[in-house]
Formats: sequence, C-alpha cells, structure tokens
Amino acid sequence: MYAVFRSGGKQYRASKGEVLRLEKLDADEGAKVEFDEVLLVGEGSDIKVGSPLLTGSSVSATVLKQGKSRKVSVVKFRRRQNYLRQGTHRQFFTDVEITGISGGGKAAAKKAEPKAAEEKPAAKKTAEEKPAAKKAAAKKPAAKKAAAKKPAAKKASKKTAKKTAKKSGD
Repeated sequence: MYAVFRSGGKQYRASKGEVLRLEKLDADEGAKVEFDEVLLVGEGSDIKVGSPLLTGSSVSATVLKQGKSRKVSVVKFRRRQNYLRQGTHRQFFTDVEITGISGGGKAAAKKAEPKAAEEKPAAKKTAEEKPAAKKAAAKKPAAKKAAAKKPAAKKASKKTAKKTAKKSGD
C-alpha cells in the first residue's frame, strides 16, 4: 500500500517502512507525527484519489533525525554593472520513517461525495453573476478621440523669397 501526502509545500509518495527527507518539522527525534493531508491512497489497481484531499485517511511516521543539508553557494551577478553578491545557505530537514498508512475506506469516500455535490450549485451561482457584471461593463460608452491637427504651412525663407523675386522681376 502507498500514499501521496503533502508536507512543507511538497508532495511525497510513501509506503510503509520507507525513510523520507522532508522540510523541517517541529518535532523531537523519536516523536510520532501524523500527516492528514493525504491526496491519494493506492494498492495495486485499487486507487482512491481525493478531491483535493481524502477524508479520514492519514500517514503516520516517526522522526529519525533533524539536521541541515550540505552547503549550497548562492551567487547574484550582473555583468558590466560591478555587481557581485556571494553567499551560502544550508536548508534544515527532518528524516522520517513511515510506520503506517490508514487509507480512507469506502465510508470516507462516500462522505466526501455529498460535500462535492453540495458545492456545485454554489459554484453555478457565482458563474451566473459574473457574466452580468461583464455585460454592465461592456455598456460603457467608448472614449471620443481628439481631432487630429493639421500641420501649419511652412513660411518661405529669405533665400527662397529672393529667388522668387528675381524670377518674377526678370
């Protein structure tokens, strides 16, 4: 039997006896922890998927070790800008051993279905309200464009005035 659960913003696939490295948990070494955010439970071809979570299912584990990962260098660099920042980072982690998976049985799956059915009509109401708001916004009059100005006629320069005067005088 295996399960997919969520912890620390990540999802993990776990089976009984497996050792996983998770984001840091607030628990002492040897303590028992339980993960309630189970997304999927499966065994062979029998798979139960939650929407988004399976109710009544959980993954239990014991904390083996708290620690820090290896050092990772962090470099921020912008070329030709005289900008270089260097630093390091070590991420905290927790090693846990999976001790058991309680898969949400058929009763838990049946309980989840009526909740989903109740939520669907509420979603339809909000969908009906949204187009009405869009129609009201569409009825606003369009902004008028300003009339384009014509460029003023260029005045003749002194040189061109003299040339035209000579031609007409000849």
